[in-house]
Amino acid sequence: MIRNLLFVFGSALSLAAQSYQIDTAHSGASFTVKHMMVTNVTGRFSNIKGSIVYDDKDLAKSHIEASIDVDTVNTNQAKRDAHLKSADFFDVAKYPTMRFQSTKVYRTGNVFFVDGDLTLHGVTKAVTLTLSELSPEVKSPQGGFVRGGRATTKISRSAFGLKWNKTIDTGGVVVGDEIQVTLDIEATRPGA
Repeated sequence: MIRNLLFVFGSALSLAAQSYQIDTAHSGASFTVKHMMVTNVTGRFSNIKGSIVYDDKDLAKSHIEASIDVDTVNTNQAKRDAHLKSADFFDVAKYPTMRFQSTKVYRTGNVFFVDGDLTLHGVTKAVTLTLSELSPEVKSPQGGFVRGGRATTKISRSAFGLKWNKTIDTGGVVVGDEIQVTLDIEATRPGA
């Protein structure tokens, strides 16, 4: 949804291939969808896990693997969250995890992109993440090194088999099809 994979950031230092682990405690994924054709509803996922390899000398050698625990969906409404976890939507009993596997990391000007395969609700589709707010690597108080950033994309929920909906009297539907996804990721690597 997944994640953010943002660690294709250019820093002033030439680091060659560096391996990072996504910091679950400091990373999250959020989504926004149109409700009743009039407003946006936002939710979040936590428990993002994965690894990132970033090679600033050869972006083609960079890659990202990430997974998200779908059961962590949280829209701040318990009844709605229960519905989202049901077979009408995510069906977490059958599909507890969504996964992202990058296929290409590249740059156009100052913008980084990550192409990859997103698997959600048992369906795999190609998506492209746009990376922004990429940080330089900093040393953590615990002695390791940390990077962070934000990635965004848009997906069609119906393309992943999430088709539940109802029409409304004035026209339109209860739940929009386009989902805006934002991944905020912090990743760490051990010190020397």
